[in-house]
Amino acid sequence: MITGILKEYGTENRVAMLPGEAATLKKLGIEIIVESHAGENAFATDEEYKSAGAVPSSRKDVFSKASLLLSVNPVPEDDLNLCREGQVLCSVLNPVDNKKWLEKARSLGLTVLALDLIPRITRAQSMDVLSSMDTVSGYKAVLHAASLLPRFFPMFMSAAGTIKPSRVLVLGAGVAGLQAVAIARKLGAVIEVFDVRSAVKEEVKSLGGKFIEVEGAKEDAAAGGYAVEQTEEFKKKQMELIQQRALAADVVIATAQIPGKKAPVLLLKETVNAMKSGSVIIDLAASTGGNCELTENGKTVVINGITIIGKSDYPSEMSTDASKMFGNNIINLLKILVDRDGNLALNMQDEIINGTTAVHAGEYVSLRVRQMLNIK
Repeated sequence: MITGILKEYGTENRVAMLPGEAATLKKLGIEIIVESHAGENAFATDEEYKSAGAVPSSRKDVFSKASLLLSVNPVPEDDLNLCREGQVLCSVLNPVDNKKWLEKARSLGLTVLALDLIPRITRAQSMDVLSSMDTVSGYKAVLHAASLLPRFFPMFMSAAGTIKPSRVLVLGAGVAGLQAVAIARKLGAVIEVFDVRSAVKEEVKSLGGKFIEVEGAKEDAAAGGYAVEQTEEFKKKQMELIQQRALAADVVIATAQIPGKKAPVLLLKETVNAMKSGSVIIDLAASTGGNCELTENGKTVVINGITIIGKSDYPSEMSTDASKMFGNNIINLLKILVDRDGNLALNMQDEIINGTTAVHAGEYVSLRVRQMLNIK
């Protein structure tokens, strides 16, 4: 089987696989071609890909020769016309935002493997692209906030007096939120954390954060570790407590999202206006609407001295290690997708393969995709 690594478009700096990971893929018996200059924004040259055993080629050749196409984001819709029936595309999909794209791929008889649909089960942890990228986002968000805050994160005691530590409020204790807790704690901040899932309480505490619990949260074991929609009564109680804690915070890191739905609004504009001047809000849920009512995706706005950053693309700014993690996740997925001869073998009885396959042979396969797109 020939696998193609495609160059990303727009502001994306990552690449689906770096030369080091391409060399590992070769050991599985897979031939690799890579679009020329695909890794340049992740600081990987065509010569390095050659040394790893990959063949730099034109984009047209990659599409025409490869059976499996790897990219970080879905290829531009016009590029689907370069594909042939039965070809496999593997990337992060965002099914709701790319509903039209996915329908076209299905109608063309393509197979689409959506890396953001990999089930969050123990056996799939090494393949979980979202967790890897959330790790990057949580890390970068805290460093960005610390660079903008007009205060120290840690407590300082000196002849000039005592500087109190900054207070950080983290909304959502998924991978990004927990990474934010860990980094903020290492920098010496005092951290409080909100999440509707009581199961993460001990993780928050082990990282040095204080878990703020709101009674009455609804949890669903079938949600695969993701947060679920809450009742209006719970939302009201949660909102009141969050607003109270936000007023005492110097930094808010917002990470709460519900797959396939708009991010819950947890920080109201009235609260933002009442926060301490100089405070910083980093909203990692910006691309799905944002947790802060005043967030603008991809923009930094300053309101009454409060800096609000709507940013969901931190991994692109840490392109080398983010690409390395992304590539390793793909390799671990391919280990269960490829047979001993290096050919793709889609066993739809496998929970991971079935859950990751958005469309195949003209049909919508993944249950989560069908639920997100209301397809019966």
